[in-house]
Amino acid sequence: MARRPQPVGYAPPVRPQVAVVKRLLDVAASLGGIAVTLPLYIPIGAAIALDSPGPIFFVQHRAGRLIEEEGKPPRWDTFAMIKFRTMRVDAEKGTGAVVATKGDPRVTRVGRFLRATRLDELPQFWNVLKGDMSLVGPRPERPELLVDLAMAIPYFEERTRGIKPGLTGLAQISLGYTGAPDPNSEVATLKDTLVNPFDIEEADGALADDMRIKLMFDLAYAAALEQFWTYLRMELQILVQTPIVMLMSRGH
Repeated sequence: MARRPQPVGYAPPVRPQVAVVKRLLDVAASLGGIAVTLPLYIPIGAAIALDSPGPIFFVQHRAGRLIEEEGKPPRWDTFAMIKFRTMRVDAEKGTGAVVATKGDPRVTRVGRFLRATRLDELPQFWNVLKGDMSLVGPRPERPELLVDLAMAIPYFEERTRGIKPGLTGLAQISLGYTGAPDPNSEVATLKDTLVNPFDIEEADGALADDMRIKLMFDLAYAAALEQFWTYLRMELQILVQTPIVMLMSRGH
């Protein structure tokens, strides 16, 4: 992947003091999260097993930070992300890697509930504890899809430059599960200019549309990491609002 010129005003997003505090929060919160949510694994697992045949957990390779080494092309590190299974076992048979869409028929009945409440993401507390992920950050995408997304969406790769992907994030508390904005939100009023500014008919409803919306929030979060107090305010705001989003079951 060829490296694009850096955006105007770009700076390495994670300050040393931010990185230290962020990791301390990750360890403390993931330990607490595991302790609190572990009893939920039994009813969730039972519901998944009764709803559709297959394993309770779903492990998938995801891309982590964008890493640059002198003399080498940029690359994403990868890790095995664990979550509760929300789709049929044969969801990608014959299609390969594809992004889930709103109303995706591959999602099971229990899976729709788990996705709406974000309960399918609970096992990722283990990924946070291991250091694969952070509690807050851009959601990790699949490596098979990232190159195409980076080619289609300018600066898409910047969302994880030196930043670990997160269990929750600014985009997750602001948008639906797939990244679509709330119809009554301010972002929704600007959607037409953001996703298809040249009004190309064939581009309407393109797969990358929601990703473009997500990117704005991911870059805003990355920018907040450049100053400690700005980071801390945003981090705490996201952590407070995440359980509210879960309880409201936003993001079908």
